[in-house]
Amino acid sequence: MTKITMMGTGNALATKCYNTCFVMDNGKDKLLVDAGGGNGILTRLEQAHISAGDIHDIYITHAHTDHLLGAIWMVRVFIQRHLNATYQGHLNVWSHEKVLRILDFNLRNMLTARQYKEIGNCVFFHEVKAGDEIDCASFHLQVFDILSTKERQFGFITVVDGKRIACLGDEPVHPDNEALVCNADYLMCEAFCLYADRDRFHPYEKHHSTVQDAARLAERLGVPNLILYHTEDKTLPVRKQTYTAEAVANYHGRVFVPDDLEEIEI
Repeated sequence: MTKITMMGTGNALATKCYNTCFVMDNGKDKLLVDAGGGNGILTRLEQAHISAGDIHDIYITHAHTDHLLGAIWMVRVFIQRHLNATYQGHLNVWSHEKVLRILDFNLRNMLTARQYKEIGNCVFFHEVKAGDEIDCASFHLQVFDILSTKERQFGFITVVDGKRIACLGDEPVHPDNEALVCNADYLMCEAFCLYADRDRFHPYEKHHSTVQDAARLAERLGVPNLILYHTEDKTLPVRKQTYTAEAVANYHGRVFVPDDLEEIEI
């Protein structure tokens, strides 16, 4: 059985929860999707009882700080453990050219010369392009460009335990991509805030959507399971209740509004 553990569920400026990222675990391998905006990823992994040493593949959707910067810490930890002979194997980082270029620039300027020499030795960058099909450990991903108007971003579709999962990154589905995700069993979709709170949080100015928007999309596409993430954190104490209520008013499938560290069994 595959499970998704949410390392974080918040948006870029969230302080009461970690930035959105998650680990997919099929019982054989663990794939980290995005890494949040700092070393909080190390804390979240520890709290989830996941050893950083068990992560051998990281997929980064795009170059925004709240998705990318945690990967710097993951690479640093991996390299240090490798140099100390306490970590076996390789670390693979998968993303498009801009993400890898930014990641390499930061690592080149932040790591020691000895540490940076391990890039290409025990840490490998893999450039992906829209339409590629890649194997991140035992996870087979179909990569697609979400057609963002603000930052190039690659989502993916994967099949685990016979279930088709579509990860949309942190923007709504572009109409040109609806045919790709309409037959998904699980739709992982951002929901910046409630539609009822749109005038408070201004999601559309940030190219984001609301819970109502995501729910109506999932209903129209006939997706049976909807996972909502990348939210504001001002309503965190009541988020699960209020987001679920707005979603089920517009959608007949199963709704997940996970908290940080919550597990979703596929």
